Amino acid sequence: MPEQHQKEGAVEPYRIKVVEPIPLTTPQQREEALRRVSYNLFDLRADEVTIDLLSDSGTGAISAAQLSAGMNGDESYAGSRSFYRWHETVSELTGYPHLLPAHQGRAAERILFTSLLTPGSTVVSNTHFDTTRANVELVGCQARDIPCPEAKDLDSPHPFKGNIDLQALEQILQNQQESPVAAVVMTITNNGGGGQPVSMENLRRTADLCRRHSVPMILDAARFAENAWLVTRHEPGYQDRTPRQVAEEAFRLADGCIMSAKKDGIVHIGGFIGLKDPELAQKCERLLIATEGFATYGGLAGRDLDMMAQGLQEVTEPSYLAERADIAGHLAQRIRDAGVDIVEPAGLHALYLNAGRLLPHIPPHQYPGHSLACQLYLRGGIRSAELGSLYLGEEDEHGNPVKSAPYELVRLALPRRVYTRSHYDHVAQTLADIAKDPSSVHGYRITEQSPILRHFSIKLEPAKG
Repeated sequence: MPEQHQKEGAVEPYRIKVVEPIPLTTPQQREEALRRVSYNLFDLRADEVTIDLLSDSGTGAISAAQLSAGMNGDESYAGSRSFYRWHETVSELTGYPHLLPAHQGRAAERILFTSLLTPGSTVVSNTHFDTTRANVELVGCQARDIPCPEAKDLDSPHPFKGNIDLQALEQILQNQQESPVAAVVMTITNNGGGGQPVSMENLRRTADLCRRHSVPMILDAARFAENAWLVTRHEPGYQDRTPRQVAEEAFRLADGCIMSAKKDGIVHIGGFIGLKDPELAQKCERLLIATEGFATYGGLAGRDLDMMAQGLQEVTEPSYLAERADIAGHLAQRIRDAGVDIVEPAGLHALYLNAGRLLPHIPPHQYPGHSLACQLYLRGGIRSAELGSLYLGEEDEHGNPVKSAPYELVRLALPRRVYTRSHYDHVAQTLADIAKDPSSVHGYRITEQSPILRHFSIKLEPAKG
């Protein structure tokens, strides 16, 4: 990769054309809001949040070219011009002969897994994210994570901690008597594993293992471009490749993909399924038509398909990715300077705060990650997402912990082309204020929860004592 791309990252490769006011609230207003929603940050109104880092999904700013493409959207029910423009773009990127649009990633997951999986089988992954795991389990299958050993060291600078454990994968594939493996899902980048990338060598070796055992390898490609960028920066043999070239190679190693285009499609809604297998694609298409929409729109407006196509072209531009890496690196260093540890090395789409280390006085069953997320909101109007024992843990009917997460993290997801450095400086300063007296932060207890994806609708209260 030419050195000039790295230098260009210090200056945003765009200028701001439209602005939107952000809410500025008082501490008292934030306290009242958090109490009203039973301490569930998902239930806050957006106009009660100053800096919203809850998710990078569908929260980015579209470009003038995307808006222009949307104005040319063809809203014909079947066979619209928008579909064929979209199909050409996605076909050139992925190389898959069978492409189905869907309204977002979890719809693509549901359709593919319902069509591919049989109850009692297993899906293996470097790390399933929440909706992926839920859609596997809803079909009556087991979702099994085998991240690489390097992922266990949150402080290690190892560049590819998103890799799958190849030795463990080979053992699983060789011993399928009790629970056959229906698919291997490679999440790029590894969101549930701290936003860490997957190397091309790991992808290639995984594909070889899967092919040897006749198991399909599927990419969860929501952040394929950011993964490709990190490959060009850190993997030997890829420094002179463009992110687009790396992405094309990654897609062609796999048997198919599911994608939420709300991430690296830089759109507010949209996703797709890409497959090599014509029979599986036909099964998915039948279910898509019955539940999402006709095969040439998949639950999307024509304008959405056009904006997605344009976004998929923009997202692999080196100048865009260099700036995204630069601003993530800026925030990462400010957070380190504040005395707060993150999962290293810093990724692009999010930074993951080590809440367990910052708040060691809060036990896992009082959710230190959620406690830190609440403090970020109370002190700075910042909304974030816990990825710890609230997300992964389990308790018995009396509230006693049965299972805790291996790490207590808080994810700061960075929307694309939305916030400036001064916004992120505010985030870092808020964290610095919390880090001055972390013992003043208290834990929480659950008062009401759902049996599946509980973190979206959970209700809590401050823990006593």
